[in-house]
Amino acid sequence: MKQTQIYQHLVETAGKLDIRVAEQNLRATGVNAKSGLCRIRGESVFIMDKRLSVNAKIALLADCLRQMPLEEIYIMPAVRKILDRKPNQK
Repeated sequence: MKQTQIYQHLVETAGKLDIRVAEQNLRATGVNAKSGLCRIRGESVFIMDKRLSVNAKIALLADCLRQMPLEEIYIMPAVRKILDRKPNQK
């Protein structure tokens, strides 16, 4: 499976958890900001720096999703394998 497909499945998994993934150019804000999960007006939003590589996006989003209750959600086996890894394991 291509990295872009894995990333898209991770975004879909986040959506199943009512987490919206928003890609933004964080450098354009003029503030030293990093990608991460936050709440905006009661909505969970994972703000992703769109300038990151696909591999970096996968790692960041997977780290976030690992902390969520995923037991009741269907996740494609290839993506589940990524989520079951330890954060620094390849």
